[in-house]
Amino acid sequence: MAGPVHLRLAAAGTEPRRTAHALLLELASTLVDDPVLTHDDTGRPRIPGLAVSISYSHRLVAVAASYDGPLGIDLEEVRPRATDRIANRWFAPQELRWMERQPDRLRAFLQLWTAKEAVGKALGPGLANGGLRRPTPAGLTVMHVPTTEAAVLAVALPTPGPGARYVTDS
Repeated sequence: MAGPVHLRLAAAGTEPRRTAHALLLELASTLVDDPVLTHDDTGRPRIPGLAVSISYSHRLVAVAASYDGPLGIDLEEVRPRATDRIANRWFAPQELRWMERQPDRLRAFLQLWTAKEAVGKALGPGLANGGLRRPTPAGLTVMHVPTTEAAVLAVALPTPGPGARYVTDS
């Protein structure tokens, strides 16, 4: 059974990337001794002993850490934007039909988008190499985590066994 996924969400401040890194190190320090943050060749964050992921926008940052991987997280702010052209180009027909049935098309679009991005981060390449068309592979589950009305947050994690949970740390 996969262990818990620890999440933190915070205001982005004036430097969202720096804020995300600081928040990730703060979270990691509760899970491993003396965490050291590095990045691989693709820019993905690494902390020895943990699976980690970060996401940030202009206003918010989100970080996730677990002893088990793969792990990916994506955060998108809910703000007006044109989504139909992107959805029609990249989403599968069943995803488009699902979006059509939702009362809030923007939030539905963001739920699909964040799920795809979180899976891409968990697998490594992000949205590159067909990531918007990539199905969620066996062994990986996507959870949408309640945040604020202003954001949609998805986490891709190893398929949990019975009694699995995520832990939101304040």
